[in-house]
Amino acid sequence: MQPYNLGYCLALVLAARLISPRSPMTLLSFLLQASWPLLALSILAGFVSGGSSAGLLALIGRAIAADPNQVSIGVPYFVILGILAPASAIVSQLALIRLSQTAVLNLRLHLARQILRSDLQRIETLGAPRLLATLTDDVQMISAAISTLPLICIDLAVVVGCFGYIAVLSWQVLLMVVALMVVAMGSCFALIRQGKYWLTRSRNEQDRLYGHFRTIAAGFKELKLHRHRRRAFFDQDLFVSADRFRHQNERGLMYVTVTSSWGKFIFVLAMGFILFSLPQIMTVPTTTLSSYIVIFTYLMLPLEKLVAKLPIFSQANVALEKIDQLGLSVSAARSAEPNPQTPHPPRSPAPSLPPRHAWHSLELRQISHTYRSDSDDRPFTLGPIDLQFTPGEIVFIVGGNGSGKSTLAKLITGLYTPDHGEIAIDQWVITDADREDYRQYFAAIFADFYLFERLLGLDRPDLTPADLDQLAQTYITTLQLDRKVQIQAGQLSTTALSQGQRKRLALLTALLEDRPIYLFDEWAADQDPQFKDLFYREVLPELKRRGKTTIAITHDDRYFDLADRVITLEYGQLV
Repeated sequence: MQPYNLGYCLALVLAARLISPRSPMTLLSFLLQASWPLLALSILAGFVSGGSSAGLLALIGRAIAADPNQVSIGVPYFVILGILAPASAIVSQLALIRLSQTAVLNLRLHLARQILRSDLQRIETLGAPRLLATLTDDVQMISAAISTLPLICIDLAVVVGCFGYIAVLSWQVLLMVVALMVVAMGSCFALIRQGKYWLTRSRNEQDRLYGHFRTIAAGFKELKLHRHRRRAFFDQDLFVSADRFRHQNERGLMYVTVTSSWGKFIFVLAMGFILFSLPQIMTVPTTTLSSYIVIFTYLMLPLEKLVAKLPIFSQANVALEKIDQLGLSVSAARSAEPNPQTPHPPRSPAPSLPPRHAWHSLELRQISHTYRSDSDDRPFTLGPIDLQFTPGEIVFIVGGNGSGKSTLAKLITGLYTPDHGEIAIDQWVITDADREDYRQYFAAIFADFYLFERLLGLDRPDLTPADLDQLAQTYITTLQLDRKVQIQAGQLSTTALSQGQRKRLALLTALLEDRPIYLFDEWAADQDPQFKDLFYREVLPELKRRGKTTIAITHDDRYFDLADRVITLEYGQLV
C-alpha cells in the first residue's frame, strides 16, 4: 500500500502548494475559475480510468489465486474494465486539453487587456523587461503545467484506485501506510517549500536578466564602439545576473530532485516492509502478498511521473504569483469565449463631455504632479500650473532638459493623472470615469513614439477605406516618402526607415486621425531644415486653419513667431 502512501503524499503536498492561502492566485483556483465543469469532468473521468485500472489489477490478482477452471468467470469484467479504462482516460485528456488551451488563451488576452487598461505611470514603473518576462516565460510556464494535468490526473487516479484495493485486502496495512504517509508528507512539504523559495528568487532574477538582454539590443552600437564598456557590461552585469539565475534555479530544482529521490526511497522501503517484515508481523496469504507485489510494480511508473512533474507545478505557481505581484490579477480570466475585438469593455461616450468637434475651452487648474526620476532620488514636482487652450491656436512649450515638458504633455493628454488640481473641458471636470473619453480628443507624437505598420483603428466615417488609402498616399507624397513607402488596404509597405522618416510616417498617422487637439513632443528634432520648415510653416498653419489646437514642445526658436503663445517651463514651474 505504500505506493499510495508516496503518491498521495506527493499529491497532497502539491495541492497544498497550489492552494496555499499565502498565494493570491494558484494554478488550481485559476483552472476552477476558467471552467469548473470541464475540470470536474476531467477529474471524474480520470478517477474512473484510474479505478478501472485498479480493478484490472484486482482481477489479475484474483485470477492468479483462483482455480484455473473458474478464471473464465472474470472475463466479462476484464473486457468491460479494459474498455472503460482507456475510454475514460481519453475523455479526461480531451476535457483538460480543451480547458488548458482555453485557459491559457484567456490568460494571455486578459493580461494584454489589463496592461492596456493600466495607467502609463504603472507601466513605466513595471518596466518593459518585467512585462516581457510575464507575457512570455510566465504564461509559457503556466501553459506547460496545465498541459501535463491530463496525465497527472490519470496517474493520480491509478494511485488512488490501487490504494483502495490494498485497503480492501488489509485494513491493518492501510493503517501502517497512513502513518508512514504522514511522515513522508511532512518531509516532502519541507523540501518543496525550500525548492519553491529558490525558484521564486530565480524568477525575480530573471526580470533583471531580461533587462540586460534588452540592453544588448538597444545599446548595441554603444557597446560595440567601447571595448571596456562592453567587457564591463558582460562581466559585471550580464554574467553576474545570468550566473545568479543559474545558481538559484539550480538550488530550487535540486530540492525538487531530492524530494523525488526521497519519495523513491520510501517506495523501496515500503516494498521491503511488505516482502520481509509484514509476514513476520501478521499472517499474509501468499496470493495476497503476490497482489501487493503486482500493485507495487504497476504503481512505479505513475508515481515516478507524479514526482517528475513537481518542478513544473511549482514553477507555474511562482509564475502566477509573479503575475499577481504586477497588479495584473488573473482572477478575471474566465472561460467564456474571448472576443478579440473588444480589448476593453464597451463604453458609451460620456454625456457630459462635448462632442470632439464642438469644444470651446480646455483648462488646467492648479494641476501638479510629483515623481522620482531614475537619475535623482529627490522627488520632482511639476506645478502648480494654470493653463487654458482654445480651438485653432498654436502653443509652443519650451524649457531646458528636466524642466517637466514631457510630464506636462502627459498630464494634458490624460496619460498621467494630476496629484492635485483638475482638468476641465468646457467647465466639465475630468474624472477617472471619463478620462478614457477625454484622451480621444488628442492625437500625439511623443519623443519615444511607436510606429505601427498598419493604420489601426482610424475612425473616419467620412472616408471609405479606398479614400483613406488615397489620402494617406497624398500625405506620403507631401512628406517625400513616396519613393520608399506605399500603402495598400491600410498596410504600410515598410517602416524600416531612418528616425526622421519614421517620424514623418507617425505624422501621417496623426493627421489621418483628425483629432481636435494635436500634441508634438520635439517632432522636428530629427528633421533636416527642409522638413522643419514644412512642419512649422505648412503643417501647423494648416491645422490652425482647420480649427485644430496644436501644442508643440520645441527648441526651434527661429519659428517662435508662428505660435500664438510660447510657454516656458523651468524646474517644473511656468515662467
